[in-house]
Amino acid sequence: MAEARSWADPASAGAPPAERPGSRRPGKWATRGRIGWAFWLCILVVFPASTLMFRIRYRHGERFPRRGPVLLVANHVSILDPLACARLVFDHGRMPHFLAKEAVFKGLAGSILRSAGQIPVARYSSDAQGALAAAQQDLAVGNVVVIYPEGSVTRDPHWWPMEARTGAARLALTTDAVVLPVAQWGPQRLHDYHARKLHLRLRTPTDYLVGEPIDLSDLRAQLRAGRPLTAELLKETTDLMMGRVRDQLAELRGEPAPALFHPRPRRELPGDLPGGVA
Repeated sequence: MAEARSWADPASAGAPPAERPGSRRPGKWATRGRIGWAFWLCILVVFPASTLMFRIRYRHGERFPRRGPVLLVANHVSILDPLACARLVFDHGRMPHFLAKEAVFKGLAGSILRSAGQIPVARYSSDAQGALAAAQQDLAVGNVVVIYPEGSVTRDPHWWPMEARTGAARLALTTDAVVLPVAQWGPQRLHDYHARKLHLRLRTPTDYLVGEPIDLSDLRAQLRAGRPLTAELLKETTDLMMGRVRDQLAELRGEPAPALFHPRPRRELPGDLPGGVA
């Protein structure tokens, strides 16, 4: 199993600051809610696969909300990220809903993914905006939506985040979800996207650092009062979120982070989400 232990101070681990002294956090099965047949099939596949592939460690897992809508924003280092990140969400008592390119929603596997609440994104299409609407609805009913704002595995040669797209910021500003920045480091050791190589090894060390939720209450209030949702505001919010993720990644790696994000290539990349979504 994943090493579901936190590196936080033992005195504070396991209880969010908002809980009253002496209160108990609800059990993980209770906070996961009802699990349908499609999600059970996903669990039967992902749980053993991720256990064999990764030796997962969590830092500050107590920050993960047990209830309510959560928009989880993470850096993207490998095509295998969703397997490990799904374990992060599941091991902390929630069920993950990913935004994923429509190409993976084919045949029987696609039917299962849709039934499990995963959100297809139609690339190069006006239907891409439908994915954002579906994610907004998912958050409105209190689910966890996972998004990689970069839209594809980073092209930075040293695996630091590259420039992100603004769809995640749009979701963050137009919903009441907790915006949770998460840094991950390790899946690229198993599958190197840059070299197009799969390194067959078991239990690859994979680390996650869950950050403090990002407070966007003031900006949300301004938007409700009539402030326009401009491209500049979306870019500002995107940089805020990914800046937090980048700093957390630096903490995980024990290295200083670069001051700037790696530039995106001018052309669309294989596996990219459309610009209006990621």
